[in-house]
Amino acid sequence: MTDPAGPRRWVRRPSLSNWGDFGEDDQLGRLNLINPECVLRAVREVRTGQSFCLSLPLDLPGGNVLNPRRHPPRLQPTVRDGRPVFNLPIGDARLGQTDVLCDDAVLIHTQYSTQWDAFSHVGHLFDVDGNGQPQAVYYNGFRAGKDLIGPNDSEGRGTGAHRLGIETFAEKAIQSRGVLIDLKAIAGLQRVRIGYDAFMRAIEACGAQLHRGDILCVYTGFADLVMDMKGTPNPALRDSLCAVLDGRDERLLHWVVDSGIAALCADNYGVEDIPAGGPHECGARLPLHELCLFKQGIPLGELWYFRDLHSALAAQGRSTFLLTAPPLRLPGAVGSPVTPVATI
Repeated sequence: MTDPAGPRRWVRRPSLSNWGDFGEDDQLGRLNLINPECVLRAVREVRTGQSFCLSLPLDLPGGNVLNPRRHPPRLQPTVRDGRPVFNLPIGDARLGQTDVLCDDAVLIHTQYSTQWDAFSHVGHLFDVDGNGQPQAVYYNGFRAGKDLIGPNDSEGRGTGAHRLGIETFAEKAIQSRGVLIDLKAIAGLQRVRIGYDAFMRAIEACGAQLHRGDILCVYTGFADLVMDMKGTPNPALRDSLCAVLDGRDERLLHWVVDSGIAALCADNYGVEDIPAGGPHECGARLPLHELCLFKQGIPLGELWYFRDLHSALAAQGRSTFLLTAPPLRLPGAVGSPVTPVATI
């Protein structure tokens, strides 16, 4: 489709995309919908003052069952004068100085546990110039090798996303009204692809009207199992347990476009079924990621922990809450651990 608004960094933009709608250089996508009115509406959801941590411990799920490339965090002490700084006396005991210091560093895979995906996490091969030559492109037409520089940066700028890095979400300071829908009530702990019809039933059952700028949170019970497995996940966890969204359901994708939600978060691994089709399926293997991260600029949250919040909301007969969930302000990262907080 030719962009009707005139020339930008692209000649063509994908169908169902909103490239340019928030500005030629926009990096926030639908987070732009979270305005002061949205935040005030979210604050009005606070009635009892209870707060809930929506993050798993960041060393869960444990091992590499979900993704062989991602590993648990590794903590180690820093070094001072050749000695590890852990329980290290740093004063002069002869003078009665009593300080004992601990100081550490962490090697962390940014998408190992509870996390946000940045828009730089998933791009696609797309003929953005209309010349028949697909190239790697990301949200709003930002291009690999120009805006998103990899490990072989010839200009010496280092690795990372120089556009669409996770720091843009942190600078936005993500805070809006969260709406929790319960897919576990539909599927139990069975692996079920949830398409448009079942999804609409879950939306109706939650009893809340969605507003522009809301953050939709999907409860399947997956992170509950991760927590209960205590770092030794069952190999069936990724492919055989709990509901996933059906990224190939066109009606569901169109609903996401029309819904006005600012972000989509789930307690499972990947939000959608991964891969959505067989190994020889044409097109996107992650069609919901394609829609959200590449076309619409909708952040995806994965492996969030909703069990305690779900119980508290159910006891009060409600499904809405104040959600505060900025990622790390880590320039250039394509994802980030997050400790979301729900206040009801």
